[in-house]
Amino acid sequence: MDKNKKIWSWAFYDWANSAFSTTVVAGFFPIFFGAYWADPNNVNQSTLQLGIANSIASIIIALISPVLGAVADCASAKKKFLITFAFLGITMTGGLWFVGQGEWKLAVFVYVMASIGFMAGNIFYDSLLPIVAQRNKLDYVSSFGYGLGYLGGGLLFLINVLMYLNPDWFGIPDAATAVRISFVTVAVWWAIFTIPILLFVSEDKVQNEISIFGAISKGFQQIKSTIHHIQNMKVIGRFLVAYWLYIDGVDTIIKMAVKAASSPEYGFETSDLIAALLMVQFIAFPSAIGYSWFAKKIGTKNAVFVAIGGYALATFLGYYMSERIHFFALAALIGLFQGGIQALSRSLYARLVPKNMEAEFFGFYNMLGKFASVVGPLLMGWITVITGSVRFGILSILILFIAGGVLLRGVDFEKGEKIAINFGKN
Repeated sequence: MDKNKKIWSWAFYDWANSAFSTTVVAGFFPIFFGAYWADPNNVNQSTLQLGIANSIASIIIALISPVLGAVADCASAKKKFLITFAFLGITMTGGLWFVGQGEWKLAVFVYVMASIGFMAGNIFYDSLLPIVAQRNKLDYVSSFGYGLGYLGGGLLFLINVLMYLNPDWFGIPDAATAVRISFVTVAVWWAIFTIPILLFVSEDKVQNEISIFGAISKGFQQIKSTIHHIQNMKVIGRFLVAYWLYIDGVDTIIKMAVKAASSPEYGFETSDLIAALLMVQFIAFPSAIGYSWFAKKIGTKNAVFVAIGGYALATFLGYYMSERIHFFALAALIGLFQGGIQALSRSLYARLVPKNMEAEFFGFYNMLGKFASVVGPLLMGWITVITGSVRFGILSILILFIAGGVLLRGVDFEKGEKIAINFGKN
């Protein structure tokens, strides 16, 4: 099969499911949750509730992802698991339409299930990266996927925003109904654009392939082996800890920034929040692709350092933010680095993964990423409640970027790549 066709088909899954992270996670759900499903008069409490919801989803994924990855490798079932969890995410996202006003517990349940589908699907999507891209193309293909995701997610979000701001244009009775319809459009969009990866991307078949049920038992055994390998492969272990810390900061900002900015302490209007999210999406699209070029100039590891520094600066300045121009400037700053830090972290890790163990190792990758997503939202929510200030909640995230950057400095990727290649030969 034509290599470019496989790359485009793989990347279109980012285009498909990024609509969930944009319209649902970062956009309408935090706003709608506080104003429609939770108590609109207790912002700090609803911030904590949303943080707990995100953390619950992340804990579940963190616990199951290594096992799922090991099973998928043993049974050559990466695509089967991708289909399963994409279906879960799609149906639950569409199910948000049925959650009535004030039903915050049901909203949290449906949102958690949709998030599990989204995050678990990404384990197997990520694990297909080393299959569709040669090692010298990992940065570009990973960045291309993220870039396409930001473009696709941004385009649908723009349509959803127009529906929200001008419901009469679309024959919709009110803004609340427009938001609920937006959740349905995300589900449909996600379903349609998942089709290319299912049709045109094939995974490598392992020797002595076994059934999924047989692989479950072997998968648990393999987890112990993988933990042992990671312990011995100190390079990959150090990177995973560093990634765990700094990506926690990134995910927390993605999931909680809109909720924080909508608080009375900042007082930004919903239209400002939506405009900022759109700005991030459309800046992140060319930036994610351009960041692979930037990585070639200064090195992939150094490019990640720059992105961590950019996020740390945005977090620090977020404490002092007071004017609309500040808010939009920080949104632009985040847009410059968001796609780059995600894409290059994925491609850096892919270099360290032994052949035919992609899903298993990416299971650990996603496990740590999701455990990180547990800490950040809870930290921000807790600091916000005990200090009574969202500003201090935001500032607390700075710790994660500093610690992650310090640990990343000690990671020798050249050594790690050699270990992965030799491991694969053995």
